[in-house]
Amino acid sequence: MSETDAAALIPPPEANAELLGQEDAEKVLLQAFNSGRLPHAWLLTGAQGIGKATLAHRFARFLFAQDADGGGGGGLFGEALPPTSLHLEEDHPVFKRSVSGGLSDLVLLKKSLTDKGRPEASIPVNKVRKAVEFMNKTASDGGWRIVIVDGAEDLNANSANALLKELEEPSDKTLLLLVSHAPGRLLPTIHSRCCHLALRPLSEGGVLQLLARFSPDLESAEAQALARLSEGSIGRALALREVGGIELLQGMTALLQNLPRLEGGQLHAFADLVSAGGAKQGRSFETLVELLLWWLARMLRGGASGKFPDPVLEGEAELMQRLLKHGGQQGWMELWEKWSRQLARADVTAPNRKQMVLGVFYDMARLSA
Repeated sequence: MSETDAAALIPPPEANAELLGQEDAEKVLLQAFNSGRLPHAWLLTGAQGIGKATLAHRFARFLFAQDADGGGGGGLFGEALPPTSLHLEEDHPVFKRSVSGGLSDLVLLKKSLTDKGRPEASIPVNKVRKAVEFMNKTASDGGWRIVIVDGAEDLNANSANALLKELEEPSDKTLLLLVSHAPGRLLPTIHSRCCHLALRPLSEGGVLQLLARFSPDLESAEAQALARLSEGSIGRALALREVGGIELLQGMTALLQNLPRLEGGQLHAFADLVSAGGAKQGRSFETLVELLLWWLARMLRGGASGKFPDPVLEGEAELMQRLLKHGGQQGWMELWEKWSRQLARADVTAPNRKQMVLGVFYDMARLSA
């Protein structure tokens, strides 16, 4: 599911002055700085949309500000006081330069758009080599040189190996911040040379607080459903709202409630809704796939543990229990594995999208009979 439109509601990481819900992670970075032994490479991990890139830029701005401000204010007798926050006010010169892209000692590595307007397949090796060269030069003001990789899972094999050069032989006063929601895709040698910092999902209350800020027109019931559906990611919550995720979940659940009976007209209308041609329908299909696999996984976890999750929609726990009773834990697990594979490699042209939707619901109907 794309978060491009949803991301427009949130300031980009380089211009975001606030970071809610990640106080523990921020404290770790602050303590490392105050210790005087700041590791030169960090791997920031966690789900998408919880603030990893925002934290990376926040920390970079903090370090540049320490250089610019001479290391902080004096105490009662003139000694420097250790900073207690990474926060910079929006009128701070370093923050203003961050917003305008004027931090000459900061390099951001991420996938760009090709000439045809499509995202690059990976972060190219030539960009990484230039970043490594940059880290081996003297900073423009004698301070920090910082590279942020967002996201590190987009490094291809050549790019990752080029980055290892800097990890193995770091220059003085350099910092490498790797942001990743899929750290399992990184080379073990990168893992071993980084200090790991895992960011936690936001609390449900934290997501609700951010939804109230970025989508103040949301009704409370929809905001509550999005917060629970997002599983701690404000980015996911906003993306789901943009594509009509609650309506898709309601349509999907209505079909599941009728299993093993499938009303042909209802099923075909729903399949047409999410599979017609066009970019919007393509996003609807991707979102439905994500929601369906997520919903089935929640059902399986509930069946295995005997404790079903808090419902997003009314009656979910009862529906999950009924489906498991008829299809069995093993049967639903096999169905989830089958369709996870098939949907991941599906040809997503409109006709095939519809056939995939019909196929998975017919399979669920047979299993629950």
